[in-house]
Amino acid sequence: MENYFIIHGSFSSPYSNWIGWLHDFIETDGKQVYVPNFPIGVGYQNYENWSKLFQYYLDLGLIHENTVIVAHSIAPVFVAKFLVEHKVKIKKLISVCGFNNYLGIDKEYDEVNRTMYFDNLQEVKQYTNEIICFYSDNDPYVKQEIEKEFVETIATEQVFIPKAGHINSESGYDTFEEIVSYL
Repeated sequence: MENYFIIHGSFSSPYSNWIGWLHDFIETDGKQVYVPNFPIGVGYQNYENWSKLFQYYLDLGLIHENTVIVAHSIAPVFVAKFLVEHKVKIKKLISVCGFNNYLGIDKEYDEVNRTMYFDNLQEVKQYTNEIICFYSDNDPYVKQEIEKEFVETIATEQVFIPKAGHINSESGYDTFEEIVSYL
């Protein structure tokens, strides 16, 4: 049975941005949706801690070949790294403002994001049939060329939204209508 995961980014939560809206939209259609509450903050948010929580869902058999994962900000690279390291196949990965190997946001973000990065990003293509990447040209946190490099490395389909910032509440995205047709 097809199911969905929606993964928040750094210093965020399952209740931020458009995540709650998307959860309700998918669930209204009768589908199973999981929105894990990953640990955040310096000393708590790191690849090891996020992996432990995601491993729990994997052990329950909830991450499988019919799973669609929607991930925002640092979450797409976390998901990619997890799939590659654990050799887990999923149906689709939808990345929103994803990036890899980027430092320079600020000291705290750099510290919590650093452990998520990895060098073999393109290998994620072996673990999903479809990777749709949304990105913008005026993200205040991640340079456009960094997001574009991420997109060009893994995307099977690119969705550029001009002047959408980090595609979060701060940029006016409490809902995210553009993503619906890609689910």
